Amino acid sequence: MTDLTPSDARHAPEPVRERGRGAPKGQQTRAAILDAALNLAAQMGIEGLSIGALAEVTGMSKSGVFAHFGSREELQISVIREYHARFEDEVFHPAIRQPRGLPRLRALFENWVAKVATEIDSGCIYISGAVEFDDRPGPVRDALAGMVVTWHGSLVRAIRMAIEMGHLRTDADPMQMQFEIHGLILALHHDARFLRSVGAIGRASVAFERVIQYYAQGAANPLPAPPVPPAAGATSPAASV
Repeated sequence: MTDLTPSDARHAPEPVRERGRGAPKGQQTRAAILDAALNLAAQMGIEGLSIGALAEVTGMSKSGVFAHFGSREELQISVIREYHARFEDEVFHPAIRQPRGLPRLRALFENWVAKVATEIDSGCIYISGAVEFDDRPGPVRDALAGMVVTWHGSLVRAIRMAIEMGHLRTDADPMQMQFEIHGLILALHHDARFLRSVGAIGRASVAFERVIQYYAQGAANPLPAPPVPPAAGATSPAASV
């Protein structure tokens, strides 16, 4: 997340690895293992990942899997980094092609919601991992927290840009606004995945626009709000669960 991330390089993910046929065989094998590991983590959580379980799922030997990661801890951290890289590809990178300010902030939220919709059955590693590791200090928790902090930093920077562009009030608090937006995603994930609530995505979209309207009141150059879907009966994947 080059344009919108904090400057703290300690939280930066590893460079995205080549996954195509042109990549060296070792990279292709590692990518295949990470695909399987992500699927396994979606079912069993990050803590459920192990060299042995992954060897069984992939049909490889334990020594073969071990050669790519070296330890269970490094496997878990690699899965977190891979999830973050894919999150960037699906949520962040398309959004930064939008104009700076409110259009970009809206795109970040909309892409994030779309990501949640695709994870109704698998779950979000950011959210499930926080439940697993909130009270378990160590490198895995640090890696997971670092990725979330990086993403939060991107949102804060997007909010600041919207303030600079005159789309939001100059007295808007970027950290508070980011907190509220993240809260909407947590509520969406809970209602769509746990409660299987019909219309959860529509309600999240309505709530987001209310947040925007609150912080845009009296702004120097506010943008008109886009049409908002109804709170119930939305046609998105999560709305039908």
